[in-house]
Amino acid sequence: MQFDNTAQAIYLQIADYVCEKILLKEWPSEAKIPSVRELAMQLEVNPNTVARSYDFLKQQDIIQDKRGIGYFITAEGVKTATAYRKQEFMDKEMPLFFRTMYLLGIEPEDLKSKYEKFKKQYS
Repeated sequence: MQFDNTAQAIYLQIADYVCEKILLKEWPSEAKIPSVRELAMQLEVNPNTVARSYDFLKQQDIIQDKRGIGYFITAEGVKTATAYRKQEFMDKEMPLFFRTMYLLGIEPEDLKSKYEKFKKQYS
């Protein structure tokens, strides 16, 4: 995973990474996810940073910890992760996207065929 040092905090980027794994169904509902140490090694970050991400995701009810067993995605984790990422997109990414569209004179109708083609790649 590449981190963007000019964007949001790294622990939030890791939280987005975890949400992406959930939304792509690589980590299904109620599945065990990597431990703090495992994920820290995979992402080459400090375990404290991953712990902070996991704490954030616990507060959002996306994951839960079972003492002595590990971290798991909650039963509603997919739904909650979707709502969280949707809100983040609407608040942070969409305004920049719309600004770029406006500056380049791109209309929403111009995007429809490209979006449909993109969706077919993931179907």
